[in-house]
Amino acid sequence: MSLVVLTTTILLCWMAFMITLERFFPYTKGMKFFREGWWLDMVWYTLIQSYFLKILIFDYVIAPSEHALGIAEGGYLSHWPIWALVLFFLFTHDLYIYWFHRWQHNSKILWRTHEAHHSVKTVDWLAGSRSHVLEIVINQTIEFAPIIFLLDVETAAVVVPIKALLDAMWGMWIHANIDAKTGKFQYVINGPEMHQWHHANHQEVFYANYATKFAFFDWIFGTGFLPGLKPFKHQLFKPREFGLPYEYPRDYFLQHWFSFWRFDVKKVENLPWLKPYIEWPQTLARWWNKAAARNQDGKTPVSKPSRTAP
Repeated sequence: MSLVVLTTTILLCWMAFMITLERFFPYTKGMKFFREGWWLDMVWYTLIQSYFLKILIFDYVIAPSEHALGIAEGGYLSHWPIWALVLFFLFTHDLYIYWFHRWQHNSKILWRTHEAHHSVKTVDWLAGSRSHVLEIVINQTIEFAPIIFLLDVETAAVVVPIKALLDAMWGMWIHANIDAKTGKFQYVINGPEMHQWHHANHQEVFYANYATKFAFFDWIFGTGFLPGLKPFKHQLFKPREFGLPYEYPRDYFLQHWFSFWRFDVKKVENLPWLKPYIEWPQTLARWWNKAAARNQDGKTPVSKPSRTAP
């Protein structure tokens, strides 16, 4: 079994594990599996965008840059053990993500590449996939370019899929609708407790909880927020609502258009020729529910055969 097949299998099993935990231990109770935006996140962001951006980033950004800089096959760190390389790149990338993520929240321009990620109104294991094209290109180029530049081909072929697997698993975990209670571990390792708050539509957390894996970056640099953990105390132990404090498009293409040119979201989405396309998931769900109701009503109860006394 190849490493790519193995990591893919592990990721699918992890996905099923996250979904199961969400059903039994929900952070936000009553959330539907096919919540608002599920099809958008699964089809457009997870499947289509991820596939094409992988080709763009590795084949048309990193590879030409490697040859242009004349560092192909350098292998400067290839003598390190694999576990040390994975840990090194996890740590350095999360430190970068902390500061870039913080910059996005504090820059009007960069916020437009990040607001899509915060537009999810019901945060679950899939919500982390919703990210602007430019955000993914920037972050994943900076994430994987050093691995390609500093390692030989054979070593990079091992480290890249392992690093990508851990990123995907951790992304699902911190966004998962799981009522995890890890206590003081949240001073060190990030989890749903802190990241659910990061996605909350509460002013207290508009500029908090930027780290993705190592929560200690937030506590060291003064941006950690979690009720019940010092130094912050809060009257609410869970967010009341998630998403953005303003109207945001529900379509993949409109979301990217909105990042470059602001428009009246409701007016555009209600255009007669566009509205059916925007609302097709809701239309499909209504059709499915009606069909299920008719099917249920059409069933006649089957009486049990009577039994006579011997």
